[in-house]
Amino acid sequence: MPGSACDNRGMSTSSFAPLQNDTFLRACLRQATDYTPLWLMRQAGRYLPEYRDTRAKAGSFMGLATNVDYATEVTLQPLERYPLDAAILFSDILTVPDAMGLGLSFALGEGPKFAKNVRDEAAVNALAVPDMDKLRYVFDAVTSIRKALNGRVPLIGFSGSPWTLACYMVEGAGSDDYRQVKSLMYSRPDLMHRILEINADAVAQYLNAQIEAGAQAVMIFDSWGGVLADGAFQQFSLAYTARVLAQLKTEHEGARIPRIVFTKGGGLWLPEMNGLDCEVLGLDWTMNLGKARALVGGQVGGPGKALQGNIDPNVLFAPPDQIAKETRRVLDSFGQPHTDRATTGPTHIFNLGHGISQFTPPEHVSALVETVHSHSRALRQK
Repeated sequence: MPGSACDNRGMSTSSFAPLQNDTFLRACLRQATDYTPLWLMRQAGRYLPEYRDTRAKAGSFMGLATNVDYATEVTLQPLERYPLDAAILFSDILTVPDAMGLGLSFALGEGPKFAKNVRDEAAVNALAVPDMDKLRYVFDAVTSIRKALNGRVPLIGFSGSPWTLACYMVEGAGSDDYRQVKSLMYSRPDLMHRILEINADAVAQYLNAQIEAGAQAVMIFDSWGGVLADGAFQQFSLAYTARVLAQLKTEHEGARIPRIVFTKGGGLWLPEMNGLDCEVLGLDWTMNLGKARALVGGQVGGPGKALQGNIDPNVLFAPPDQIAKETRRVLDSFGQPHTDRATTGPTHIFNLGHGISQFTPPEHVSALVETVHSHSRALRQK
């Protein structure tokens, strides 16, 4: 793990260009903004023809993710098309278990696969927090992207949650029924807790190294937390997300580093997630933003969580006028964000309720972005 704010090119994060648009970071910290900031999960990806061109040059997904220049190029591609308010590192949530020696691969048109899975005592005993130097390509990409952004917008780093990583590690790939991971969890909870402890400590080191390399906010994707039963979620997902957060840097070189937690299907547990030591809670499309605001958004001048989300990604297949209508509905459901710059209060970061579909027409994204920025400005004038 890097011991300083310099990567192997000697780039100190303090030498990056000053930030020109801090709207996203301000909203994360529940500070008043002129409009609702916007970024999209999977915004650098397969729906963009320029991404597909770059991926073809790279030869494979991992060829793309492990090449600093390609990873920088695709991270910036959506910002060339749309006036988004943040960039997110182009990488994959499974880089950490890959560095543990499980052998990650991607076939075109298929999901990720591991050469080895973790299903018995011997496999669990062989697990350890990986040497962060094996993930140097990620940290080099963070520094390269931050430099290339030149202060345009902030850069978000990320990781999968300990539970989500465990799902892939035990199943060996994606899953429809989570039979292997849940079987292990129910039959040998001791082994599952051991996997999750190692994952949590690895994720914390990984995110801290991204922060040292230049990430200005970090996000934990608990993509599969919502598949757990009530009770199991608290024990096997929430507790280990909390373990990650307890180890994360909250400041770097004088700047606050907001932490975002997104649990797909997690609306049921929002009151409990309110206790997490993070600034922002992400929501999928099943949760009403106004209700979420009432539960965890707090009051002006008091504590609370910023909220991120949560339009259904499939709205983007509708005609542009319908996209605009649904976008306004989501903004209206949150209500008027607070506008007092002297204090903190309820804030909203617009996003999708999950990643953008690869089949989304790129021009439809323009309708979403334009509506978010214009309607959210109008809401503040009421």
